Amino acid sequence: MDFRVSSLADRPLMAQPVRDMADTWPQFVLEDLVGAAYFPRIAAELPEYVLFAEDARGEVVATAHSVPFALGAEGRGELPARGWDEVLVWAFSDLRRGVRPDTVSAISVSVAPHAQGRGLSALMLSAMRDNARLHGFREVVAPVRPSAKHLEPRTPIEEYARRVRPDGLPHDPWLRVHARAGATLASVAPASMTVSAALEEWRRWTGLPFDAEGDVEVPGALVPVRCEPARGHAVYVEPNVWMRHPL
Repeated sequence: MDFRVSSLADRPLMAQPVRDMADTWPQFVLEDLVGAAYFPRIAAELPEYVLFAEDARGEVVATAHSVPFALGAEGRGELPARGWDEVLVWAFSDLRRGVRPDTVSAISVSVAPHAQGRGLSALMLSAMRDNARLHGFREVVAPVRPSAKHLEPRTPIEEYARRVRPDGLPHDPWLRVHARAGATLASVAPASMTVSAALEEWRRWTGLPFDAEGDVEVPGALVPVRCEPARGHAVYVEPNVWMRHPL
């Protein structure tokens, strides 16, 4: 099937279908406070960095969000350990202060559940790279959420990220898509996203009891969630993997 890729800047009337597209993110991931504050602003303030794919019927089946930021700004230079969260903060701080960006960071690639398995993730990653090049950038970076890491929540992220197949490509499917597109592994972001909430909220999001002290393995989580009943809350600190795409 052929897909049409566009940007929200070119087709602003598609903002609602893009926002309403179904995805497969675990509910708790959507509760990251930094993401909740900044992610909706990408479409509103940086629509040229929001891409979407439509199928032959005109249905939105995939989206890609990215943000420009100044990696070379004073006090930066290195990809941040707080990965996804911090690059969003940097991007909108730069936008507010009029700092000229020098790099584009991927923020998300999402594929509608019924459209998965058709190569759309690779298509949207390629479109994101092309879009950054079109806007004059020479590099895209990505705080990648390894797609199969949730199957091994207790495996250290450094070990998992650097695991390769006999052909030399990454073991993880989503890391492998990035590698095939020309990216190299730069570093691990050990605290890329943080979700801290009351136990009642974790129970509602996951259906798990969250009644015992210690680490809780949650479906979809890349690492265990730390549960502290005495304090009435649990904390999830998600690691990601920084991949660099030279253009």
